[in-house]
Amino acid sequence: MIRVCLVEDQMLVRQGLRSMLSLADDIEVTAEAEDGLQALTVVPQARPDVLLLDHQMPHLDGLGVLRRLGERQALPPTLVLTTFSDDDLLLDSVQAGARGYLLKDVSLDVLLQAIRTLAGGGRWWQPALTTRTTRAAQQGRPPTPDDPVSLTQREQEVLRLMAGGFSNREIARMTTTTEGTVKGYVSNILTKMGVRDRTRAVLKAMETRLL
Repeated sequence: MIRVCLVEDQMLVRQGLRSMLSLADDIEVTAEAEDGLQALTVVPQARPDVLLLDHQMPHLDGLGVLRRLGERQALPPTLVLTTFSDDDLLLDSVQAGARGYLLKDVSLDVLLQAIRTLAGGGRWWQPALTTRTTRAAQQGRPPTPDDPVSLTQREQEVLRLMAGGFSNREIARMTTTTEGTVKGYVSNILTKMGVRDRTRAVLKAMETRLL
C-alpha cells in the first residue's frame, strides 16, 4: 500500500480527496493535517510514502512546509496541489524539494497516476502548465522530439545547480571554476534550450526530462 498524508486546510476538500483516494486499492490515507504548522508535526510522525500538500494555507503555506521539513531531513516525496497556475510558484516548489506539482482541477486518474509515480521514485509536473510556460518563453523554432536539446556534462551540472536556486558565484565555487566561466555555461544553456532566462530553462528542463 502507498501511504499518503493529506495537508489541506479546507475540510470539504480534504474529505473529498480522502474519499476519492479510497477508491484505489493500492493507496491509503494514513494521516491528515489542516494547516502548515500542524503538518510539521504530523508528517514526520506519519512518515508517509507521498505527501499531498496544499499551497495556500493559514499559519504556514505549502512552500514554508517544504522548506522546514527539508531543513529537518523529514520531507517525503511531495506533490503540491494548488489552484494557481503560477510559474514562479512551480519553480519555488521545485527548489524547495517538491517532486510533483498539480492543479486541483485534474482528474482522479491523473492524481492517482501522479501519486504512484512519486511513490515509485519519479516526478510529476502538470503537463499543460509546463507546456504553456515553455512555449511562451521559446524564441524561434521550438525543439521537437527529433530535435532534442544536447547539453555537455558540465552544462547539465550547471543546469541542476540552477534548478537548486544557486547564483553564478555559488555555482562557480561548487564547480571550482570562475564566475565568468559559469556565465558562459549559463548563456550556452539558454541558447541551446531556446529560452530567455534561467527560470524558463529550468521549467523546460523539467518538461523535457533533463531534470
